[in-house]
Amino acid sequence: MAFTSTALQYPSTSYLQSLVPSLEGTRDQNSWCVRVRSYKPTSQKSQLNFARGITVQSAATKPAKSPAEEEWKVKRELLLQKRVKSVEPKEALRLQKENNFVILDVRPEAEFKEGHPPDAINVQVYRLIKEWTAWDIARRAAFAFFGIFSGTEENPEFIKSVGEQLDKNAKIIVACSAGGTMKPTQNLPQGQQSRSLIAAYLLVLNGYNHVFHLEGGLYKWFKEDLPAVAEE
Repeated sequence: MAFTSTALQYPSTSYLQSLVPSLEGTRDQNSWCVRVRSYKPTSQKSQLNFARGITVQSAATKPAKSPAEEEWKVKRELLLQKRVKSVEPKEALRLQKENNFVILDVRPEAEFKEGHPPDAINVQVYRLIKEWTAWDIARRAAFAFFGIFSGTEENPEFIKSVGEQLDKNAKIIVACSAGGTMKPTQNLPQGQQSRSLIAAYLLVLNGYNHVFHLEGGLYKWFKEDLPAVAEE
């Protein structure tokens, strides 16, 4: 059994119970500890008030660690072993035009629609949290504590969705916003993880044979004024 806590406070238990009648909890002199059985907000406002005012302990069992949650050191070792190459944006554009590489944009769909390389395909590796289990409520509250009201989770359909569009011999350049890097630096001896590197790891783990990574990400692509299209 695993518990996720978010250290938030309200002075009154009656206020919290008026927000969420189904909560169970105990109160000390400084805070109210809440165990969530089930809760779905009736409005965005009630969701935010709920998230800001409680310490949430989810009685749901935390799901087992997924491959995407593996330590970055382990991911990086496999990426290097599988010879996943990082390419700069101009080289990626050349490979797309001359060598039939496909740019796989793993950003959320909304970001993709705002602008992306021509002929890129979009499969988000992370998506907005969808469910309302106790575990998901706890995660929403934790995101809200840091001012993030659109928390994300790993997309469980990522590999399936990629497979519907690309076979395992497709030549793929994986891209996200920032890009990350496998190159060591003085401050980051293991490089830096990113959504695109996580996606590249998942692809090679699932048998994709020709996976590259966009160094500098789409931020650098747009900054270098390379071709881009937007969708309404």
